[in-house]
Amino acid sequence: MSQLVVLNLGRGDWSEGWTIVTAQLWLADRSMPMQMMGSLPPAPEFGALYLRWQQLYEALYAHRHWRRSRSSQEAEIEDDDLEAFEIEDDDTFITDVSEAEFERLCQELRQGLNHWLNADGFRTLDRLLRTHLLPDDEIRVIITAENPLVLRLPWHLWQFFGDYPKAEPALSLPDYTRSIKAQSTTHNQVRILAVLGSSQGIDVAHDRQLLEQLTDTELTLLVEPDLAMLNHHLWSKNWDILFFAGHSSSRGAGKIQINATQQLTIEQLKFALKKAIERGLQLAIFNSCDGLQLAWNLADLQIPQVMVMREPVPDRVAQEFLKQFLQAFSGGQSFYLAMREAREKLHALESNFPCATWLPVICQNPAELPPRWSDWLSQTVKIQPTATHQSTFKPQALKFKLSRVLLSSLVAAGCVLGLRSLGVLQPVELWAYDRLLQLRPHETPDTRLLLVTIDEADIQAQDATQRRSSLSDQALNQLLKKLEHDQARVIGIDIYRDFSASAQYPSLLAQLRRNKRLVAICKSRDAKFDPTGIAAPPEVPESRVGFSDFLEDNDGVLRRQLLFQTPDPASPCVAPYAFNTRLAFRYLEAKGVSPEFTPQGNLKLGKTIFHRLQKRMGGYQGIDVGGNQVLLNYRSLPSWRDIAPQVSLTQVLQGKIRREAIKDRLVLVGVTANSSSDVWSTPDGSGTADRMPGVIIQAHMTSQLISAVLDGRSLLGVWHWATESLWVGLWAIVGSICVSLRLSLLQRVAVCIAVIGALTTSCLFLLIQGLWVPLVPAGAAVLSTVGILSYINRKIDHTR
Repeated sequence: MSQLVVLNLGRGDWSEGWTIVTAQLWLADRSMPMQMMGSLPPAPEFGALYLRWQQLYEALYAHRHWRRSRSSQEAEIEDDDLEAFEIEDDDTFITDVSEAEFERLCQELRQGLNHWLNADGFRTLDRLLRTHLLPDDEIRVIITAENPLVLRLPWHLWQFFGDYPKAEPALSLPDYTRSIKAQSTTHNQVRILAVLGSSQGIDVAHDRQLLEQLTDTELTLLVEPDLAMLNHHLWSKNWDILFFAGHSSSRGAGKIQINATQQLTIEQLKFALKKAIERGLQLAIFNSCDGLQLAWNLADLQIPQVMVMREPVPDRVAQEFLKQFLQAFSGGQSFYLAMREAREKLHALESNFPCATWLPVICQNPAELPPRWSDWLSQTVKIQPTATHQSTFKPQALKFKLSRVLLSSLVAAGCVLGLRSLGVLQPVELWAYDRLLQLRPHETPDTRLLLVTIDEADIQAQDATQRRSSLSDQALNQLLKKLEHDQARVIGIDIYRDFSASAQYPSLLAQLRRNKRLVAICKSRDAKFDPTGIAAPPEVPESRVGFSDFLEDNDGVLRRQLLFQTPDPASPCVAPYAFNTRLAFRYLEAKGVSPEFTPQGNLKLGKTIFHRLQKRMGGYQGIDVGGNQVLLNYRSLPSWRDIAPQVSLTQVLQGKIRREAIKDRLVLVGVTANSSSDVWSTPDGSGTADRMPGVIIQAHMTSQLISAVLDGRSLLGVWHWATESLWVGLWAIVGSICVSLRLSLLQRVAVCIAVIGALTTSCLFLLIQGLWVPLVPAGAAVLSTVGILSYINRKIDHTR
């Protein structure tokens, strides 16, 4: 399974660090990515370490004469740029370096890179990636940054790639888009334009032999061409691969030496290359020195991918890499796995050519998919029609009586809708609804909220002599002072306190009485489940109290949210609004949003109307709709518990939480200890281990209200019953058409599975948009119609 990680370092440098690092994870079975945030600290010493490595690398290669110096004839060429293609001594060049010293530096660079990537801000991101990726996944990791210097690092040394043997890094500049493509023409060979440049001091003939050994290719070789010839060939045909072997350099604008006297930049080939890319050029391979600048120039033309050497490369290494890559890629390996295999096979050469495995690198356009060798080969297979094909697909075999289709569809849809109205389908509809909620693309946590959780350790850390609930007066007093000092916008205390605060904490009494940001809870009495109820804190006025009551369905799962209700005068809790509703009101006040009510009695916040549930609505048939209820659209997250950033009570009281984490946040305080009875089942799981603390549920409910108003996040609604009936009827007709095709039993089963899959996908898509449409009734209608019409057809055939 192929996965994609796009790691964006953003803007930064070695002295300032990279403060915002984002990682987008595109899983193969998800249509939308997950995004994670992190950072990287300043590391000026590491930047200097890499520059030192480059100097020793070039010195070591020059000292061993692994790149030949210019001949006396070349020295006479009056072209200063030719110096860019050689490694030669100058006044500052290091001329004496030992292998042991270089090996120590390589090890130091490896350790330094992983130490830098193990910083707190990046380690969390690394851990989240590992949570969602399996060791046997094929993973493309595209690293992009505004600073090209950080892209020159040997990223394959990151321990992540050691732990994931099918992962391979690629590089990209931050600006990219898909290239404009002309209508492609099919061909049954891979078209390669190979440019063999100046061979002074190197053996490009070996590259030529490797290319000529490839099968299923149309190879065009240009040996030391001039600009006009190269330009002509780029324009003349549709190419799949552009290959270059010879001298090149990233100094300045980046150049390739195409013959003994002529050097070219990408700019000089700009229009020809753009046309070649438009007509299908997907891969450029520069089997030459120091090609990153060439790759960046090609990236500006939106080429899908380029393969280059990040540093000067010895001739033997370039040849061996090309051999191994072409064997793996043309042999069926994916582009990235072929790259990794070829790069790792260079390890056998490192006793003579240190750091050979560090050199090859992919420069990838993240908006494009990497190719496979087979993608470039079109095969036309002629299938001779047989008697079976003719009888199956002839137009007359598709004829069926319209009345039979309509009758069976009407009977099936009517039966299903009748059973639904009686509530027979409600349990399975709610089950299917829960599964669809779990399949939605992941969202990001709501960072407007902050949860202060109280677990067993936080409870035990408080003074037992003062603790009358899970939160003692002393701890509550300290907590409110901290939150008030750090300017929390709203404070919600999701803990029952039906008793007065101790007089020894006058500041606590003052906070409870006068802090307009603070909202407390009470619990309404219920004749069946709680005939007593729980009062609010005596000091808190009614205008800052909300009831904590939740609505469980018959299976014990919370799917609905109660916004407000008419209070029972005899109850100790007479708050008309839910706790989460009060919190949302207080938060939205600062945005100038005040609650209103429509003539139908629906709550209106800004332009958002929260339509109340009716007794028969969607999958619900005959439920108690007392008060004002809406469907609860849980925020979709890898773990629904991670609705918002969370800190512990102890961390807050010990001053370990930065002011920025609290300022302007809606802070919810609640108990998450295992001993608490305030736990609830959600559509994400109803098992004992899956039940969520009440404060988490309150956060989801509060987030739903605020996000709908400020972000336009979808609320969950349903169609009118007539529209739902039409939907079920249409799928019944689809089922009847499947039977009328007169397919074999196996084909009919396959078609039915495909129809149910399409129905499920449609329902999931609509749910993501905010519509809960009938999945189970429509699926039952399809299967019922198939059964009814199959029975009718058998009866008719039997009578003939």
